[in-house]
Amino acid sequence: MIKAIQLIDSLDIGGAEVLAVNIANLLAKEDIESHLCVTRKEGLLKDKVSKNVNYIFLNRKSTFDFKAILKLKNYIKKNQISIIHAHATSSFIAFCVKILYPKVKIVWHDHYGNSEFLENRKIVPLSVFSRFFQVIISVNVNLKEWAVENLFAKKNLMLNNFAFFNTEEKLTNLKGEEGKRIVHVAGFRAQKDHITLLKAFKIVQEKNPVWTLHLVGKIYNDSYSKSIQNFIIDNKLVDSIFMYNAKSDIKNILAQATIGVLSSKSEGLPVALLEYGLAKLPVLVTNVGESNKVVINSESIVTPENYLLFSEKLNKLITDNLLREKVSYGLHVKVKEEFSKESFVTQLINIYKNLC
Repeated sequence: MIKAIQLIDSLDIGGAEVLAVNIANLLAKEDIESHLCVTRKEGLLKDKVSKNVNYIFLNRKSTFDFKAILKLKNYIKKNQISIIHAHATSSFIAFCVKILYPKVKIVWHDHYGNSEFLENRKIVPLSVFSRFFQVIISVNVNLKEWAVENLFAKKNLMLNNFAFFNTEEKLTNLKGEEGKRIVHVAGFRAQKDHITLLKAFKIVQEKNPVWTLHLVGKIYNDSYSKSIQNFIIDNKLVDSIFMYNAKSDIKNILAQATIGVLSSKSEGLPVALLEYGLAKLPVLVTNVGESNKVVINSESIVTPENYLLFSEKLNKLITDNLLREKVSYGLHVKVKEEFSKESFVTQLINIYKNLC
């Protein structure tokens, strides 16, 4: 039996974190002994980890927390785990364990969100770690090409993200009028470019005053999050734009929405977009990362950082019911056919088998 451990730094709600938990849960249903290790911080996603997944929390306090590294090495050795599937920034601790326990094999999953600006990405120390990776899995073509050019893994692959709702809970009630809600699911980070969305919505809302915008995602205590709050207050939009922080009941939230949007400057392959499709929402997203491989209708994709064009196309979606139906149907079919959990798991297990 293959024994694999998913390695992630936190269980806060984010694309890489959600994917790591979903992979661990899905592998537990297959002929795989599935483990999940969280290195630094637990969070809302802990409750979504299946009881069939073996779980360990390291409570790592610093980069060179040797106690945490040794704890993981001992856990892997004791449970005879053959594959570390490290996600995003957990690559360093995977590398450290490999040095101490060379027998284990590393699959590194690159979720890097700023794939539109890879010229600014630091190559060191990743280039050093990568010499110890058997496989690098990238979530889009740009990241795969960057890995081939700059890193030294034995094999570079691309694997599409997948959409999967892991809870039926109904915890969140969206404000605003039913049938007139726009939802944006993304953490409050600069690459998500909320300001472009807010500027566009302000224009749209002048023509459609009963429509509301709902921002769902981790709110950080930083200048970026505060700039979003200040924009809402300064532009007198407190009765039209609502911030919810991170939420775990995404299926329930999307069921209450009418349109799903993403205004990012850069993406890999946004899990939120796939979730919109799974929920049968019409969408408007920016043309970054792999979004244009998912969204096939030109009326639902725009150039990034262009709030005037965003507002124009958003207004069209609001006023044209037939367009909304066309966009939502096309996206739903695309996601179900090409970004399913079944396809992902089959490909991932084949990767594991080739390593073992």
